Amino acid sequence: MDKNSIFGIILIAGILIIWGVIQAPNKKEMEARKRMMDSLAVVQSQKQSDSVATDKPAFQTIPVVTSPDSVSTKKLQDELGDFSASAIGENRFFSIENDLIRLVISTRGGRPYSVELKKYKTFDRKPVILFNGDSTQFGIAFYSQNKAISTNQLYFRPGDTIPGKTIGSISDSLTMRLVVDDSRYIEYRYVLEPESYMVNFRMQLVGMKDIVTRDPSSLDLNWEINVPQHEQLKKNEMQYTSLYYRHFKEDVEYFRASKSEQTENIPTQVEWVGFKNQFFSSVILADYAFSNAMLKSADLPETSKYLKNFRAEVGLPFERLDNETIKMKMFFGPNKFKLLKKYKIYKLENLVSVGKGVIRWINQLVIIPIFDWLSRFIGNYGIIILLLTIIIKIGLLPLTYKSYLSQARMKVLKPQVDELSHKFPKGKELEKQQATMALYKKAGVSPMGGCLPMLLQFPILFAMFRFFPTSIELRQEGFLWAKDLSTYDAIISWHQAIPVLGNHISLFTLLMTISTIVSMKMSDTSSSTQQIPGMKTMMYIMPVMFMFMLNNFSAGLTYYYFLANMITIGQNYLFKQFVDEKEILRKMEEKKAKPVKKSKFQQRLEDMAKQSGYRTTKPAKRK
Repeated sequence: MDKNSIFGIILIAGILIIWGVIQAPNKKEMEARKRMMDSLAVVQSQKQSDSVATDKPAFQTIPVVTSPDSVSTKKLQDELGDFSASAIGENRFFSIENDLIRLVISTRGGRPYSVELKKYKTFDRKPVILFNGDSTQFGIAFYSQNKAISTNQLYFRPGDTIPGKTIGSISDSLTMRLVVDDSRYIEYRYVLEPESYMVNFRMQLVGMKDIVTRDPSSLDLNWEINVPQHEQLKKNEMQYTSLYYRHFKEDVEYFRASKSEQTENIPTQVEWVGFKNQFFSSVILADYAFSNAMLKSADLPETSKYLKNFRAEVGLPFERLDNETIKMKMFFGPNKFKLLKKYKIYKLENLVSVGKGVIRWINQLVIIPIFDWLSRFIGNYGIIILLLTIIIKIGLLPLTYKSYLSQARMKVLKPQVDELSHKFPKGKELEKQQATMALYKKAGVSPMGGCLPMLLQFPILFAMFRFFPTSIELRQEGFLWAKDLSTYDAIISWHQAIPVLGNHISLFTLLMTISTIVSMKMSDTSSSTQQIPGMKTMMYIMPVMFMFMLNNFSAGLTYYYFLANMITIGQNYLFKQFVDEKEILRKMEEKKAKPVKKSKFQQRLEDMAKQSGYRTTKPAKRK
């Protein structure tokens, strides 16, 4: 392996190390928040037990009654005005569902109380609940008679299901109404689309034009949830848990998952806001656009079973009509690229973290289509990754061969380069470098010939680095000893975690490290490592560093790197059988014997100089 190849490997390592440092959570900031959030975490833990079990009927009532005796009626009247009667009620829970999700709605706030994805389980085989409990907030805020009103704290009345939408005891629609009187009310209507993760949500404001004061052009919709942990390793899941949003008809943006707290005030229109973790998302989408948005994200304590707290305050256009309807949609489902791609107008596929720029293009246009195509015929994802690796390595074969050929040329020139090292002693490094470059030029060898093909392969390596950890298709899919290709495949575990490495050793990561060392050993020409002190040692330290960095990552990723190394070893063995180094040396010696041709650019410069009357050679000295 020449020094340019080694430089390429070091460059990869440097980029990955910097990326790991940037992505690492800020522990000092989390500790600063810990005291403030501990009490909230305790309450949330208690409320988790309130989730509706999967065997409960569609209309499950859990009474939580607020007695009028415990609250001063006069005080409520002073605080809430026309809405004071709705401050007292019975908290009941109703569920609507289809084959994919179960949405539980509370009469307190008329809000989504919890969402269960029926076809998915957590790492410990419990139902996947996207959010749950009284920690959730969903309601509109406005002023009525100069009194601050929040519908999230008021009691709604459940309405009838929509005719024709009830199958057996399961309903896929529900109406909730916040009543002032018969002619003035706010109504929420939830309708689940069949075999879909999308919920149609309609908010109807009847007779509100005179009740809502301070003449606002928009109403504030407040939505807040705590995102629970679903995967085995919380640290990894945190890296992909973030708040996403899309500006009106523009690009999708997101908060950096590594920051413990973030706030964004957006005065312009927003199409949707999404609360996303590694494999699942909750998204609210405007029928046209929200007027504005204020978005917040905050890490929760490490001891909490929740990852982050997300909050969005979006503006709903309010035209002060007698009967006004605001339409929205809610998406509660997996971050599956093929599924989200169906909602083209929203660009929801951006919720899948497959990188930026050229990395994203490689994943979208090459990796994901091949992966999905193979999935149509093969059910074993370990075999799919194997075939995907073979296809990619075949596609990269010309670059791999060119890199090997360049290394072979450098190898046969090594004795001549060593002679130059003896010819030019210390202190004449510049002359030696010039002589070496002249030798390369005469022989027709480019020092960058082996490095550039390797650099061109880096986008593929980074694309895979982004693809595998976020591919929900690999989630809880086993292969050989790995029970779940979306997380690490530990063969040895211990209690006390080692920094970076963790508390286990992943077998595919270990195999990847060994195969990398073997590949380096086979391709090491010992030409450049002798010139740079300590470089040969560094060559074998680098794979160990990668082992520490990737030990907690997806087994699918390290399995792919292991396969890629093994195929590279096989390719290099075959190249060695067909590439004759003596023939390469003979051709280079023939080329060295030929006069060096001037480049077209250099020839044009000389022609221009002649036309201008300048000499291109030195004049003869006078006697």
